[in-house]
Amino acid sequence: MPTTSDQPEASRRGPGGTPGGLGEFLGGLALVVAGGYLLLNQVTVTSGFWSFFGYNAFGLSLVPLLIGIGALFYNGKSVLGWLLTGAGALIILVGILSHLQLFFRPTSLYNTLLILGALAAGIGLVARSVKAHG
Repeated sequence: MPTTSDQPEASRRGPGGTPGGLGEFLGGLALVVAGGYLLLNQVTVTSGFWSFFGYNAFGLSLVPLLIGIGALFYNGKSVLGWLLTGAGALIILVGILSHLQLFFRPTSLYNTLLILGALAAGIGLVARSVKAHG
């Protein structure tokens, strides 16, 4: 059984199906993951109440979902039940996502440049790793 060291250089494949570049890919991936983690760690997410003409509307958005679930328990093949359940879930998802507020926490310029530099360097290394190396 041949090992990888017995194979000719041209038959060894790295990232993107090209020879070489595995170390660049892994190093770039580590930089992207570290930079992405540090960037996302600086984000604070908050949410507010849904309002419809000044009233809390979250309960109202549950009505189609609950009617659809009830219809599905009555008849699992009910098209109306599936439509109401899907529409209700979509309304809730859109409502949650549209009321999220994202804030970037204050940080030093050094930390910001370090985070963005790690992301840029990692993306560059990953992109370079898919080119053929000679």
